[in-house]
Amino acid sequence: MDTIFALSTAQGKAGVAIIRLSGPESHHAIAGLAGDVPACRKAALRLLRARDGTRLDEALVLIFSKGGSFTGEDSAEIQCHGSLATVYAILDELGKNPNLRAADPGEFTRRALENGRLDLSQVEGLADLIDAETEAQRRQALRVLSGDLGKRAETWRQSLIRAAALLEATIDFADEDVPVDVSPEVTELVTSVKAALAKEIAGVATAERIRNGFEVAIVGAPNVGKSTLLNALAGREAAITSEYAGTTRDVIEVRMDLGGLPVTLLDTAGLRETADVVESIGIDRARARAEQADLRVFLVEHGKLPELPPRQDDLVLVAKADLLDDPQNAVSGKTGAGIEDLVQLVTERLGLKAVNAGLATRLRHKQAMERGFAAMDVVLNLMAKDNDVTDIVSEELRTAIRALDSLVGRIDIENILDEIFASFCLGK
Repeated sequence: MDTIFALSTAQGKAGVAIIRLSGPESHHAIAGLAGDVPACRKAALRLLRARDGTRLDEALVLIFSKGGSFTGEDSAEIQCHGSLATVYAILDELGKNPNLRAADPGEFTRRALENGRLDLSQVEGLADLIDAETEAQRRQALRVLSGDLGKRAETWRQSLIRAAALLEATIDFADEDVPVDVSPEVTELVTSVKAALAKEIAGVATAERIRNGFEVAIVGAPNVGKSTLLNALAGREAAITSEYAGTTRDVIEVRMDLGGLPVTLLDTAGLRETADVVESIGIDRARARAEQADLRVFLVEHGKLPELPPRQDDLVLVAKADLLDDPQNAVSGKTGAGIEDLVQLVTERLGLKAVNAGLATRLRHKQAMERGFAAMDVVLNLMAKDNDVTDIVSEELRTAIRALDSLVGRIDIENILDEIFASFCLGK
């Protein structure tokens, strides 16, 4: 492979910048700058010079050997001063080396995948960790990056490989000393994996919400105080407020961190019958977003009912608490009355939803597991009919295994034969 280099920290002025190299020439390139190469995994202070002897910077240099680096290749890092001029000078000098080239976006991680340092789900977890804005997102991404999803997929995979090996043994080695009726064990293995997959599939939607953010819609009639409440929650003038009904025509979104959960608050148009074409479009959008939201906060005038039927988890609050003699179960964006209780209630209800999150966080994960689930469903249905369809059942198991392999970016059915030889000592 080519030896690549790139600035690994963010662009702009900083105290320290990290420049990363990876590939067979990375150690030689460091020696060209620093004069010698420090011991592997030991940080050493070195004076960096250009080829003409010009002093570039005094920096920490780290060397990683093949198999012990992020990419799995010989690699190195330069921790230099983070001024724009310093970083540019070092990158420019590296670019003059004919044995090096600038890395493409994501190429270090791509090499880590190709060299077996990360599986595909871990790559996705790393991307999510870099994008994490809240504590819940950080924890979830770290679980995926640590390989928990891959380990779980591997456990399922091994169970299915065992089941497939039993069936293959009855097909290919019928005259040998192998179990005659493998159906009970195969059924037990497939049923167990199928149940685990069903649970993980059910948690994908919540995991996606943690990754992308929960949506909380503020819903109510015109001029009931929705925009004022949104501004109070956001701590800024995010929405225009006035005494005139119908001011909000479109959905206004404000991103927040509530109890470590990413939340997007939605201020929607007031729900009412109107002849105004533009306002009616806003109302239609309000109804649609409210329907899709994870949680709705209904603001109602004292003694009135919500404009839409609330769901079980929705909150129904009396608006304009500052104008009421008894502000119980009421909120006011104008004075802040009830705001703290509202935030606590929203955080608690979304927290209960977050508990059901699985390890799988993306639509790709869900689709792969659903393909495996469907194949296992076919396996169990065919085996329940007690017909001589071992060949078909075996192929469906292979389909399920390939689906799980796609979770981590690996397709390999040769392990089925390995399992046959290891389990039954057939000597073929």
